Amino acid sequence: MTIIDGKKVAQEIRNELKEKVAGLKSAYGKVPGLVTIIVGENPASKVYVRMKHKACEEVGMNPKIEALPATTSEDELVSLIKKYNNDENFHGILVQLPLPEQIDEDKIIETISPEKDVDGFHPVNVGKLLIGQDTFEPCTPAGVVELLKRYNIETKGKHVVVVGRSNIVGKPVAAMLLQKKEGANAIVTVCHSAANNLSDYTKSADILIAAIGRPRFITGEMVKEGVVVIDVGINRVDAPETKKGYKLVGDVDFDDVSQKASFITPVPGGVGPMTIAMLLNNTYKSFLRKQK
Repeated sequence: MTIIDGKKVAQEIRNELKEKVAGLKSAYGKVPGLVTIIVGENPASKVYVRMKHKACEEVGMNPKIEALPATTSEDELVSLIKKYNNDENFHGILVQLPLPEQIDEDKIIETISPEKDVDGFHPVNVGKLLIGQDTFEPCTPAGVVELLKRYNIETKGKHVVVVGRSNIVGKPVAAMLLQKKEGANAIVTVCHSAANNLSDYTKSADILIAAIGRPRFITGEMVKEGVVVIDVGINRVDAPETKKGYKLVGDVDFDDVSQKASFITPVPGGVGPMTIAMLLNNTYKSFLRKQK
């Protein structure tokens, strides 16, 4: 059984990007810029934004954080996004979700220019992804596919079962692995809470992608021998014995499922670190497109 080390792969991607960005600076005299907009004081969001900012700096990109109060109106946020849509120094615009309830998330996502939508959430980019055109792939699904590639896990003709149908992970990863191209070309089944007996589906998976947000939901008896398991879940569970009083676990019961798996991602240290690496990659891609 091989543990898929997302931390290591993400660092490799960052190192590759650092070299590429240095090359851009000498070729164009400038580097990719990413602005992250955060509204309110959500502690988890603040941590994510800091991590993204730091990762940008590490690879030599130009990051900026716009921190707005929780009372910000939808119109104020829309006008700030429009300002950055027209700012040549920034190639990626990211609005940290969730947003306060007075703001319509869909409207905000649609305000971001599709050319700068490095999260890959704009309906134009989602549509392009579905029909197989070159576009910004959402960062977490892109990280999942990249891990499979870098560990030389064959997807062609394999049965991939995705548990979860969110717009952020489940639907886009299914769309990506369906495409008729290298690193995809899989037979894809998407499962969710309406399935009568989920095990009927999960047991037939060659590759199982769990993204449901329920701690240790996938157990050993739900998978077959030799399965490849990608665990996208990050759940906080009580652990009084630890210093923090909690620990992070995935949607997969790691100890149980790893007895049968041929490859498995841990939580933390699996898919998580890949998300920011792919965000940086999308920002780099956006810069290149602009130059062309």
